[in-house]
Amino acid sequence: MDTKRFETEVIHKGYNANQHSGSLSPPIFQTSTFVFDRAETGAARFAGEQEGYIYSRLSNPTVAMLEERIAAMENGEKGLAFGSGMAAVSAILLGLTKTGDHILCSEGVYGCTFGLLKLMEEKYHITHNFHPMNDEESIRSAITDHTTVIYIESPINPTMKLVDLKMVAAIAKEYGIPVVVDNTFSSPYLQRPLELGCDVVIHSATKYLCGHGDVIGGLAVGKKELMSHLAMTTQKDIGGVMSPFDAWLLLRGIKTLPVRMDRHCDNAKKLANLLKEHHSVSKVLFPGDSDFPQYELANRQMSNAGGLISFEVKGDKATAQKFMNYLKLIKIAVSLGDAETLIQHPATMTHAVVPEVNRVQMGISDQLLRLSVGLEAWEDIWADLEHGLNQL
Repeated sequence: MDTKRFETEVIHKGYNANQHSGSLSPPIFQTSTFVFDRAETGAARFAGEQEGYIYSRLSNPTVAMLEERIAAMENGEKGLAFGSGMAAVSAILLGLTKTGDHILCSEGVYGCTFGLLKLMEEKYHITHNFHPMNDEESIRSAITDHTTVIYIESPINPTMKLVDLKMVAAIAKEYGIPVVVDNTFSSPYLQRPLELGCDVVIHSATKYLCGHGDVIGGLAVGKKELMSHLAMTTQKDIGGVMSPFDAWLLLRGIKTLPVRMDRHCDNAKKLANLLKEHHSVSKVLFPGDSDFPQYELANRQMSNAGGLISFEVKGDKATAQKFMNYLKLIKIAVSLGDAETLIQHPATMTHAVVPEVNRVQMGISDQLLRLSVGLEAWEDIWADLEHGLNQL
């Protein structure tokens, strides 16, 4: 039976217990290399004439299971697994560009992606610019003869701004430019950019896909031809590959993604409404809020609003930090998507590498905080938030 429903695919896709001695849990192929039965077998595999495993930097059975599963989850043809989210981002961007090319980016990106873009410009003369991508005309005017990639975060970290992926993909296809989307904030459970016409989707698998704060990993999905090319170039030769054990942990975490995301989303909606009403909060940025400027777009391209809320407290940087220090249940940490509720201060943490002038343009103020809503009882999370806010 060929199953298609998402909740089933995340549990079963890419694994057949009958091929592994009936083991319910996929085995971990914790090996660096693979033995050939004959010298000719090794030669045939290196020549690409015979399928089979050679060396775990090139491919590994446990990692391959994960790659097949994420491809099914994103409704793509081929997945690739990397040692971190940034290994995925760098492999994709370096694989799609050359000296003199230009990357058109969404208005904001993760701080380390910003740092990578700066490095690519300084070392390899691959330029970039940030663009709000609000309308077709302005996007067309931002595309140059040297634009070879459009890179998007949606929702954008940490302002939660959305980009109309279907609109951008349609324009990009006219110019023959691939669209790469960082889908970390949504996970494939809430948003599937490939189905909206985009070409490559990237995840920091460390976040929602893992869900337990114990793995660093990255994933990418796209057309088989492109992803196979990247596998044999920037992934293989730069070497930012995923370990078998991390792939196994991700396969385990992904099984519960749908039920976890439902809880993250439900908790976030309740907390966003309460934060809006508190006298110490000046702004709440949450796609599920009916007052959110892109609420209609969120409903159109996402199945739910996600588990992240950004909000500004009244005051300044010291006020924001003071509030964080009052929290007891909520942990001060820069990741997201874990069972635990986490909070961080983007201006001095995840986006500290971004110059102040760029941070302001991105909408990252000194008062802005990013809350990754966990799986705890929402009442307990709110009690902690309310206690801290009441001290301001």
